[in-house]
Formats: sequence, structure tokens, C-alpha cells
Amino acid sequence: MPSTHNVEKPWDTEEIDKWKEEKFEPKDNIAGPLTEESSFVTLFPKYREVYLREAWPLITRSLSAHGVACTLDLIEGSMTVKTTRKTWDPAIILKARDLIKLLARSVPAPQAVKILEDGMAADIIKIRNLVRNKDRFVKRRQRILGPNGSTLKALELLTRCYILVQGNTVSAMGGFKGLKSVRKVVEECMANIHPIYNIKTLMIKRELANDPDLKNESWDRFLPDFKARTLSKRKKPFKITDKSKKVYTPFPNPPEKSKIDLMHESGEAFLSTQVKERAAKQEREEKQRAKQEEKKKARMQEFEPPKEDSIRKEKKRKQAELVESKEGESRVKKRKKDKSSKQPNGSQDA
Repeated sequence: MPSTHNVEKPWDTEEIDKWKEEKFEPKDNIAGPLTEESSFVTLFPKYREVYLREAWPLITRSLSAHGVACTLDLIEGSMTVKTTRKTWDPAIILKARDLIKLLARSVPAPQAVKILEDGMAADIIKIRNLVRNKDRFVKRRQRILGPNGSTLKALELLTRCYILVQGNTVSAMGGFKGLKSVRKVVEECMANIHPIYNIKTLMIKRELANDPDLKNESWDRFLPDFKARTLSKRKKPFKITDKSKKVYTPFPNPPEKSKIDLMHESGEAFLSTQVKERAAKQEREEKQRAKQEEKKKARMQEFEPPKEDSIRKEKKRKQAELVESKEGESRVKKRKKDKSSKQPNGSQDA
């Protein structure tokens, strides 16, 4: 029997999008309500409690439209979602699970609710276990944000995803293709590859995608090839041996004296235990005495008057001398004036 696989079909035209996903409606659920109840629980940090309490009515309305029940437990610090008899979409519980995960990772509620739409997916990337050193981890996490958040904004525009860097995780929302690119960029950034290289590659791919002539061709010749350059960083050895030429001697170096040899030379080995204890006690007392003297000097320094500045002292002395000299001159002038006023005139004497 001949194959009819490649036979032209009258209804198969170019206008039909074979990859289009039709929206799932309640009428498409032929099997009826779900027989088993499915539920997911997620814990949230303490600082999210106030915000979640305010935003919970919005989350309840969004989930009830799909027939999913949700509860917020402030005592335990958890969020729960579960299916009900009104749930008509079997896959919506997985979307609700992603919703509470995003809310726990500090994603705003209006943004997190968009995960319930078709074509939207979420990915939470754990980055803390990728870098061991904490300081290095903080620097590499900052690279994802960039100066004033410019790197993160460029990444969002190129991947068409919402990205939030919070604590030890990176939360992303968007299409599957964009999420794959985001995960690649984040993991390579934690492996010490700067995000700017991946951003440049994504920009070139975006331009090539707009060209219909290159749709079915390989883009490898257009993409940049960033090769890792290993710079020779020779470490300095801990012990540097002197390799300079030395005078040759046929005799080996004398062996180092052991502790027992040194005790025999000093005569300590021949002393009795009582003499040794007495010498050790005397040595301890001397050390204690020296420490006490140092502490006493340190205490006495607090009671010593501060030393006056010699320059200031000299200046005061000069000012005092200048004042005294001026006073002496004024006294001499006054005496001369008094003498001239007391002396009688020649005409009066006559």
C-alpha cells in the first residue's frame, strides 16, 4: 500500500500555525472533576509576613478563578495551595505551586500572579552552593545586577523574562527559551564568566533571528568566540633556597644539638628536682614582678600632668617681655614730663 504521509491535504494551508497551543477551557475537561486532592506547602521568611497578609486577597481571587484553594498560616509561616471539586485544569496546581514559591522569594504579588497565564513558566536558581567563598559570592552576585542594575535590565530585555536577585537565589519568570538563557548566564557568572559576554551573544542572536535568509542556517560563524586566557601566575615558594655558589667543603655540616645535649652543656641535667623547681619558681616570680612593674607604670601615667607645649610657653614669655618693655618706656616718658613741668622759667626767677 503506498504511503499517504506526504500527500497534500486541502485543509493544510500556510496560514495555519501548527505549533500554536490552544487555551485550555472548562469545556475541554471531558473527564469531569478531579478524584484526588493535590496540595503543596511552602515556607516563607518572617520579613514577608506583613506583605503577604496585605496581598493575600489578590492571590485568593486569582487562584479561585481557576478553582484552587489557598491558605496562609502566619503561626507556622507557610502557604498552602490545593485543588477543589471546582478545579477543571489538572495542570493549574503546578502553576499554583510556582506562585507560592515566587511569593516566598520576594517576588511582588502582581508579578507572581502572571505565572497562572499560559506560556509563562518560573525558574528559581540556587546560587549560594555554586561559590564557596562568601566575599567572592557577593561580588559575583553583584555582577548579575551590574552598575545601577543595567546588566539585569539588559538581560531582561534580551530574554523577555522577569528576573529578581534575592539572597541566595535568582527568581526568573518568562518563556521556556528565555529561562534557559537566564539559567546559563547566571550559572556561568557564578563560575567567573562575566555576563557581558553572554549578553553580547544574545544581542547578535536577536539580530540574526530577524533576518529571514539566515533562518535555516547555522549561526556559529557570526557568534563571537571568547577564549579563556590563562595568564601565567607563578606563585612564590614558601621557602626560598639560596642557589648562589658556595665554597665547597668535603666535610658535612655538624649535626644540630638535641635538647638533652644542651641540658648537659648548661649543667641543668645534673641538678636535682628540688633545685630545678626552685629555679623555675624564681623565673616565674621574676616574670610576674616585671609584669606588675609595667602595669604600675601604666596606671601612674594616668595621674601625670600633660606636658605643655614648649613653643606656646616661649610665645607667652616673649609676650610678657614685650608688655614689660612697653610699660617701662611709658614710665620713663612720664617722669621726664613731670620734671619739665616742675622746673620754673628764667623770667620768673628774675
